[in-house]
Amino acid sequence: MIDLPNDQEASGRSFGEGELGFLREVLNSGTLTATKGSFTPRFERDLASLLGVRHAIACSSGTAAIHSAVAALDLEPGDEVVTTSITDMGALTPILYQGLIPVFADVDPDTGNVTAQTIGAALSERTKAVIVTHLFGNPVDTEPIRALLSGRGITLIEDAAQSFLARSDGHYAGTLGDIACFSLQQGKHITSGEGGVVVTDDDRLAHETRLFVNKSWPYGEANPDHRKLGLNYRITELQSAVLTAQLAKLADFVERRQKLATELGARLEGIRGLRAPVVRPQDRSAYWRYTILVDEEALPGGVSGLAAGLRERGVAAAPRYIGKPAFRCGIFADRKTLGSSSWPLSLARPEALDYSEARFPGTFSYLSRVVVIPWNERFDTEHIDYLGTAIREIAETLGSAS
Repeated sequence: MIDLPNDQEASGRSFGEGELGFLREVLNSGTLTATKGSFTPRFERDLASLLGVRHAIACSSGTAAIHSAVAALDLEPGDEVVTTSITDMGALTPILYQGLIPVFADVDPDTGNVTAQTIGAALSERTKAVIVTHLFGNPVDTEPIRALLSGRGITLIEDAAQSFLARSDGHYAGTLGDIACFSLQQGKHITSGEGGVVVTDDDRLAHETRLFVNKSWPYGEANPDHRKLGLNYRITELQSAVLTAQLAKLADFVERRQKLATELGARLEGIRGLRAPVVRPQDRSAYWRYTILVDEEALPGGVSGLAAGLRERGVAAAPRYIGKPAFRCGIFADRKTLGSSSWPLSLARPEALDYSEARFPGTFSYLSRVVVIPWNERFDTEHIDYLGTAIREIAETLGSAS
């Protein structure tokens, strides 16, 4: 047994003198607020330049990024936002807080990503936005989705929390829709512990996003006033200093994750009942985590058996990822929102709240077959050899029982 790098502590994170040097600059300046500091605008400019977009707006978390992007649309209570059934709650509660109705789309059973077909089945006359999540850093096929939404006045938002520098048809995740959101939380590709950022080429959406992050206070404008609702979702200069140093390493981090994923995929070839991540040939996953699909008919015990065997070998494997679709959580299943009001779900069409299993075959299929294992840029060939050998041995043991 060997210890794998863990991105929840130093073994799986890549901090160094660059981060420390920039932190000293901030502390020596005495200015820790983003509204008056220099590192937050620097980080925003550097990220926008890297992605090739006009605007980047840093904020306090990935959830804050989603909330700010949704709020920038200025939608009406009861309007619908189509989103994925497999996502973190932090990507859903902002929709509810804006008085909007999350309408869940099914996913592809092999990737866990939404598709044009599953989104099309969830659209209605109330749909005003669609959020696509690049799950585990594997890009959603957005071209047919954009074609589907064209001319309907529906904004396409990317949840790119797990997909820094993932590419689809040569374009970065975060540049495939109208506005996109990244997370900078502890376990993401680059991190400041918590943090988020919104990117867009749309000047109006950028302006509205920045207002929302700053309590609707238009810094630098004539006759400023709080003219609409907004929150304090600001990042700090300390976070931005760390992120500025991290951003310079991001391309190397992602390239290493991709290289090692290719190596592990090669080691898994030919193992009966297992399938490496399904990535389109024209795409490049950013491999936030590494996923394995398990055929329970070939490997009795399925995802639970594989995950249990890996945990016995010190690998923090997660069977079924989040365990259940987001709509099975109490917020939606019990409509527990604000007090006993159920608002804004009380405004929804009955069809929008139909969470019957028959409507989500891809969701339940994917979650029943996926095992998620840790992944970060500090892995090396020794770790990949260990994982490959462990997975093969466990699969052979499970397969012998069939």
